[in-house]
Amino acid sequence: MISQSREHSLLEAITADPSRKVYIPQGRSYLQNPPGTTFWQGVASWVFTLDHKRIGVMYLCGVMFSFLLGGLFAGAVRMELWNGTPDLLGDTLQTAQDNYNQMFTLHGAVMTFLFIIPSIPAALGNIFLPMMLGAKDVAFPRMNLASFYLWCSGAIFFIATLLTSGLDTGWTFYTPYSTTTSTSVILATMGVFILGFSSIFTGLNFVVTVNTMRPKGMTWFKMPLFLWGIYATAIIQVLATPVLAITLVLLMCERLMGIGIFDPLLGGDPVLYQHFFWFYSHPAVYIMILPGMAIISEVIPVYSRKHIFGYTFIAYSSIAIALLGFLVWGHHMFTSTESKLAAVIFSALTFTVSIPSAIKVFNWLATMYKGSIHLNTAMLYALAFIIQFTIGGLTGLFLGALAVDVHLHDTYFVVAHFHYVMMGSTLIAFLAGIHHWWPKMFGKMYNERLAQIASGLVFIGFNLTFFPQFILGTQGMPRRYAAYKPEFQFLHQLSTSGYFVLGAGLVMAAAVLIYSLFRGKKAPNNPWGAATLEWKCCSPPTTANFEIQPWTGSPYVYDDFVFDPDEGGYVEVLPDLHRSAAVPAERPAVPATH
Repeated sequence: MISQSREHSLLEAITADPSRKVYIPQGRSYLQNPPGTTFWQGVASWVFTLDHKRIGVMYLCGVMFSFLLGGLFAGAVRMELWNGTPDLLGDTLQTAQDNYNQMFTLHGAVMTFLFIIPSIPAALGNIFLPMMLGAKDVAFPRMNLASFYLWCSGAIFFIATLLTSGLDTGWTFYTPYSTTTSTSVILATMGVFILGFSSIFTGLNFVVTVNTMRPKGMTWFKMPLFLWGIYATAIIQVLATPVLAITLVLLMCERLMGIGIFDPLLGGDPVLYQHFFWFYSHPAVYIMILPGMAIISEVIPVYSRKHIFGYTFIAYSSIAIALLGFLVWGHHMFTSTESKLAAVIFSALTFTVSIPSAIKVFNWLATMYKGSIHLNTAMLYALAFIIQFTIGGLTGLFLGALAVDVHLHDTYFVVAHFHYVMMGSTLIAFLAGIHHWWPKMFGKMYNERLAQIASGLVFIGFNLTFFPQFILGTQGMPRRYAAYKPEFQFLHQLSTSGYFVLGAGLVMAAAVLIYSLFRGKKAPNNPWGAATLEWKCCSPPTTANFEIQPWTGSPYVYDDFVFDPDEGGYVEVLPDLHRSAAVPAERPAVPATH
């Protein structure tokens, strides 16, 4: 932690000698086109761009639209559950129940495949991974653009299901129902198949970029932890996603040609489908949560003004989670035909995978201990992440215990657990990252006070929505039912009320950020005092990212950063005996000696 005397001496130093500030040259923003560009030329410059930042912004717009769509489906589900008698989504009981099945299916599929999986890696990862490496772009820019248009193509197939006969299988497409239902299973599975290729392209690009484009001096254990998390995620994307693609091809073949793979009437085995599906989908849980953990590992040390505690353990824990995630898929099938021995092994492995997650949580808490904590909006979301991820993780232990899972399987306890890990953790970390990097992405500052109020509404609304569902699950309320007994009504109404509070918080957060684009004050180059390389370029960055090649130091040492009132943000201060000089971007700058 930086002492007040240290900050005072640095401020005195730059006041007496402004040349000791590390110089960050300004340039034309990547968001801007050259003067004289026509409207259609400007559109084409975005449509065919190879700039990783523009591709990341397009991903950001796409996943936020998907999030809105999935949220509206969730609202329809919660409103139907208000009084326990299905009547909102149809004129008859059967119609209402059928439409309810479609609403929760589309909610789960859109949120999982179009929002949560690509949100952090494809949007924030695309924008900041190369910048954190001091690089101009990712290793394969054209593959990067192709991955975005593959994502768009997969999204179109999902939208097509809305315009045809819908989808009512649940987001898991379980057989044999998915091979016999009259809804648009082929369109939806084809969409997921295409989205899988988008995920593979993104993962492959990130693996190659991190391996080949680290700057001189940035060894593996001098990388920001965000890069470790994205790298571990990319490994899962490359290795696990092909399994899902093959599984969905087999499902389409069975549905179209009547091949007996999963349908027991044709000599198939429906449990085989579950094995295939969860062999991908449980690692996919870590595709969703590892990038969120990576964001929290960046946010907490910055706003605690303290070096991250246990860097090496956090880095290795990311890889451990990625590897162990391939070994625990069987805990989704404790109540199927799984053998007792296999169930015991998968139960033990489920407890094992919680260890690296706990390592991260304890190291984050140790980082904050005796730190100079600044409760900015991003830090509030990070604290909410720790609370909600801890609840989600601890409730997962109950589902990993064989005797307890038999009672809780397919109840609202599972729904609440999944949402605490996915939405209460991944979404909250995504919001933390958005608020942390917003000034760098768009060069504008948002209203901090209003953003803090929005974060409070999100925290209250989320817990009001999903915590009652733990109680519903323990009392035996099954998931995926539109009708329920009267004793469950109060908790369902409490959960639905929380949905509206949560929605109000998210709408307010979005309004604050969007307003800042038009009326926000210009952002300084480093408003938070972070030490990673993306903060050593102008805000927003130029197309080339860095006009002067930044030198690589520790990403979590803040001793040489001080808030400069003249700049309105933090500046890096050079030691007295070493002055910086502008060096062309193609030749690395000589770092100051510390």
